[in-house]
Amino acid sequence: MNQDLLNYYNNTKSPWGILFYRMIWEQLSNIKGMKILDFGSGFGITANHLASDNEVIAIEPNSEMVEMRINDNTYEQKVGGYELLKDIASDSFDIVICHNVLEYASEREEIVREFARILKPNGLLSIIKHNHAGRIMQKVVYENNVDEALKSLDGGELSVLNFGKVNYYYNDEIVTWAENLKIVRTLGVRTFWALQQNHELKAQDDWFEKILKVEERVSEIDDFRNIAFFNHLLVRKQ
Repeated sequence: MNQDLLNYYNNTKSPWGILFYRMIWEQLSNIKGMKILDFGSGFGITANHLASDNEVIAIEPNSEMVEMRINDNTYEQKVGGYELLKDIASDSFDIVICHNVLEYASEREEIVREFARILKPNGLLSIIKHNHAGRIMQKVVYENNVDEALKSLDGGELSVLNFGKVNYYYNDEIVTWAENLKIVRTLGVRTFWALQQNHELKAQDDWFEKILKVEERVSEIDDFRNIAFFNHLLVRKQ
């Protein structure tokens, strides 16, 4: 088995991974009885969570990740990528999930146009993306990697283990790729977590629950959202 992939899988179960998913699920709460597509579903963590109350189809190109996926709840898993979207009928889904995918896709504009096509009218697109400012904050404060921060500020390439080069894009670009999409909410995910370097503190359940509350409270405040490591865009089909 790919050791890097196994390490990544184990990281999703770490406190920072748990905080990431709990924040996202809270931001996507009260979703029941919906037909959902999870594109780039990875280990199936979010697909599995949403499948407890919804009909979920998951698409993931990495067969090793699919083999390791979580499937406590029933959902349909497909192995493949962008080409599978073309086989889906228009106006098919209430919600499309696309988390930490578009940064690595060369055809991301075409993917978003396909999302707009397969979403039902008034359907919701949930996009999680790297936030460039938050990434630089983490490089300087958490990693003490000033060289990488300067490289990123100068437009240099940064990579993520297992996924390759991160191709950053602005939030507003999403709505330029498909004419019938509108961003209705922008939230921050993980603003403070990586800036706290006391790792023993992070392992304490009481501190974890408190920092989760803080993260949730600041997720829609501009000053904090703008430096969060991730942004969560909720995009509505008009």
